[in-house]
Amino acid sequence: MLRVRRVIVSDMMQRDYVYELVEPPGENFAPGFTPDLTPKQMLELGVFGGRYMTDCRKEFPADWFERAKLSARRDPRLNLFQVNASQPLALWRQKGWIHPQDPRGWFQWYCRYFMGRRTTDDERQIRRWRAIERHVAALVKNCPKGDLRCRPRQRQALLHWAYDSRVI
Repeated sequence: MLRVRRVIVSDMMQRDYVYELVEPPGENFAPGFTPDLTPKQMLELGVFGGRYMTDCRKEFPADWFERAKLSARRDPRLNLFQVNASQPLALWRQKGWIHPQDPRGWFQWYCRYFMGRRTTDDERQIRRWRAIERHVAALVKNCPKGDLRCRPRQRQALLHWAYDSRVI
């Protein structure tokens, strides 16, 4: 039986936020939620211009950061497709996509979900992940299979949502 573990977060965006890990890491995902990539793989491939997770390493396993492409400043050259495919956090807030428990957005939710946290926001976040699949369909329709130069921004955006756009 899994022992529930409490995590206390204090970083630049949250102070004394507490959550519990109730599932083993990487296991027991909701039916139909099947990301291609783990958070560690995403960080190693290069996402968010390297500017993500730079102040919250203590919250996650150290091995996630051993080969992660990180930077103090956003640098699109660190992204796998070397393009900027991110929207500003202010826009995310304006659209209502950000909830207080995960002030950095979907990827932060996914990292915590992957580690074993489960919350009432899971269903909404999984719906958002599923909605991104329309970009997979656009790549299939418009790009020769394996042509990684075709639609690099769309491919990078898919990586941000744990879809492995290298195989589309």
